[in-house]
Amino acid sequence: MKSCFFLFLLSICLSISVFARQNNPVANQAATVIAGNARFTILTPGVVRLEYAADGVFEDHATLTFINRNLPVPAFTRKEKGGWLELKTTEFTLRYKLNSGDFNAANLIIDYAANGKKQTWNISKPNNGNLKGTTRTLDGAVGNRYNNKDTIRLETGLISRDGWVMIDDSHRPLFDNSDWPWVMSRPQKKAQDLYFFVYGTNYKKALYNFSLLAGNMALPPKFTFGIWWSRYWEYSDVELKNLVEEFRLHDVPIDVLVIDMDWHLVNRPEWFDDKGNRLRDQSGEGYGWTGFTWNRSLFPDPKGFLKWTNENHIQTCMNLHPASGIQPHEEQYEAFAKAMGVDPATKKYIPFDITDKKFARNYMDILLHPYEKDGIDFWWLDWQQWGSTKIEGVNPTFYLNYVHTSDMERRGIRPLIFHRWGGLGNHRYQIGFSGDTKICWESLNYQPYFTATASNVLYGFWSHDIGGHMQPDHYDPELYTRWIQWGAFSPVLRTHCTKDPRIERRIWAYPANNFYAMRDAMKLRYSLFPYNYSNARLAYDSAVSMMRPMYYDYPVNENAYSFPNQYMFGNELLVSPITKPMGKDPVQGDALYTTQKIWLPKGEWYEWNTGTLIPGDQIIERPFMLDEIPLYVRSGAIIPMQPDMKRIGEKAVDPLIINIFPGKSGKTKVYDDAGNDLGFKKDEFTFTSISFEKKSNLLKAQIQPIEGSYPGMPEARSYEIRLPLTFVPVSVKINGVLMPFNTGTSASGWQYDGSNLMTVIKTDRFKVSEKVEIEIEFPDLDPHQLSGIIGKAEKVFFVSRQVIASSQWQFKVFNFDDITYAGQTLNRISIHPDNNYILSEKAKLENSYAPIMNAFEKHKTLNAVHFTPLFNLLEASK
Repeated sequence: MKSCFFLFLLSICLSISVFARQNNPVANQAATVIAGNARFTILTPGVVRLEYAADGVFEDHATLTFINRNLPVPAFTRKEKGGWLELKTTEFTLRYKLNSGDFNAANLIIDYAANGKKQTWNISKPNNGNLKGTTRTLDGAVGNRYNNKDTIRLETGLISRDGWVMIDDSHRPLFDNSDWPWVMSRPQKKAQDLYFFVYGTNYKKALYNFSLLAGNMALPPKFTFGIWWSRYWEYSDVELKNLVEEFRLHDVPIDVLVIDMDWHLVNRPEWFDDKGNRLRDQSGEGYGWTGFTWNRSLFPDPKGFLKWTNENHIQTCMNLHPASGIQPHEEQYEAFAKAMGVDPATKKYIPFDITDKKFARNYMDILLHPYEKDGIDFWWLDWQQWGSTKIEGVNPTFYLNYVHTSDMERRGIRPLIFHRWGGLGNHRYQIGFSGDTKICWESLNYQPYFTATASNVLYGFWSHDIGGHMQPDHYDPELYTRWIQWGAFSPVLRTHCTKDPRIERRIWAYPANNFYAMRDAMKLRYSLFPYNYSNARLAYDSAVSMMRPMYYDYPVNENAYSFPNQYMFGNELLVSPITKPMGKDPVQGDALYTTQKIWLPKGEWYEWNTGTLIPGDQIIERPFMLDEIPLYVRSGAIIPMQPDMKRIGEKAVDPLIINIFPGKSGKTKVYDDAGNDLGFKKDEFTFTSISFEKKSNLLKAQIQPIEGSYPGMPEARSYEIRLPLTFVPVSVKINGVLMPFNTGTSASGWQYDGSNLMTVIKTDRFKVSEKVEIEIEFPDLDPHQLSGIIGKAEKVFFVSRQVIASSQWQFKVFNFDDITYAGQTLNRISIHPDNNYILSEKAKLENSYAPIMNAFEKHKTLNAVHFTPLFNLLEASK
């Protein structure tokens, strides 16, 4: 049902988004009502703009937050009675006392319904139920506190349990109407400019309505969803090339190199005094903090290096701290000074002023565009200086984001800026850099809540320093592993740390168990790219972020508010990342797992790691080993995936892998486009509709002909349909043709993967314009009989391998070979894919599980440190 709702919402969004993207700040005159010095604009049935201007002159320019007011006029009524103006829509009734001056609690009242009750709003009413939004930075944070122990205070968000929010836009600066819209001050006068949103518990509608007025959430380029390498380190070009080679040798994917500030000149002898202290430049900042000139000691051939990154399909991001402006030592100083009307002979620096349009044009044309032409793909604006500009109300963080984004867009490039949050409206300019957090479990534990909550202001693409930035825990393999796993199910996975040789971010430099767990998480992220990118497009259209709080989907269930670190990742995946250590016991030794409490909403859910079907509408507590992520799939979900790749988009997705999870029916749409241009805004994109329905023992799936097109799209592809937790089929047909059982890995036909109790169907290549129908007849067996077998067998196999390391196993207590035999259950099923055999092996595993547990319990008395954790793992997994 949820999938159907989102497909319906998507169709609505697609039909309206073209209109909304015209971004006309002047509302339709039929939607406005003027009453003296007050103007009311009915923007949607649940949104009204409230203006008061003492001079009777109202504001029609776009503001930094609201850029579009020209929407279809909703139905409403107007009447005047007893000196009051009344405006009524289907969702609210507004009353304003005529000729009573500016808005106050007595002369402006809005009645609405929320939480099943009639409510009344006035301008003094507090929004106590606000669920918050985000904040500029987490610099210096330890968990939810800053270095100075102050609690991190998130800004007010759009979502409130009160069912309404009011946004005061009265003091935000305006955009002019030039070809490159530029910021200008608001007229200084007595005025109010408020936006009232009412939505009850329909939080998604509130977000969508806001996007109609404030613009779509950004859709980042495809490579954004890959792995980013970042580290504050004085890398040379040779070292970076060697690093990329290490990624290849260890079979770890990578898409982006983020090169910190040492790419430019940082340390020159004349910039230090005799005691080694760094001197100040003409702007008052330390020399070398700002820079635009390559350090040719590290990069003797910058163009050659960037040519190499492009040839290897690596995207390059460079760090900038531009606050010092353009100093006389920069290579571009002379050209820049002349362009700004400054005599270069004076050696006077050019102050940084991003709100000066002339400066901004030269900043782009003279400083940055030539580097981009050489091969730099985007910039990391690491702004840490003052919080104001020459124009009152203009935050330099926000405006830098705007200038960089709009500059790229004006040149036909899909924008991407890596910078901190600048305030409401910044959702148009992403992605976010959350700053320098401390390396500790508390910081990891805060980030899932922080990131999901940012969706409440449409800021859906925070990028954190995965692993943390700086002290205190320099080397903690478990902490880094869990951070990587959380990063794999976050908007952006970018590892980073400060310039400290004790901190390691190369995952292959960690113990083998940690390395494999981290690499598995990274590869899972890459395999899920078609799912992630489809949900990113849905976020662009619907304003519902791909990572969002549980209360979006379950607003009336209290549990949705009680598990802040749990979230939906796209429409079908529920994630509850591990953010606490497994711990140690002086008697029992290292723990092998940690437990996690998880709230599963109503319905049935598939546990990714164990293949267990779990009924929802309950709180469960489950064990998770180091290599396991609490990941749950909604019943009937269709999850599109791609084959193993080293780069996002390195080749066409072929085959398109389609995972159909247990359920009665399901549907989805897989999105695609060119990946790095603006064609998606001009209907240059495709959707592939996929659905299935299961009746009795017959499952029918359909892959519809592709809808839409874009330049360079593939004309044909093959498909790999995976059906987890199924018995061996009776028959498989593709477009009515009976398919053979095939034990090979590449030929078309079908196989049975016993390790995942999964039917795998591989097709020939079809034109994307062709419809493909899959029909699978299963035996008359309930797939719930397979639930949990994967998890039990894998745990038994794991403990059997640990016993090998011990010389204290008593074979008379329990035959060790019987433990190994039970652990090999899935392997034998792969060898003998027969349903009677599967049921027989299932019975053997279940019958042997308790005796194996008992054997380990007896061995605890022989070696508690070694055997107790193994027993505890088996007991928790039974």
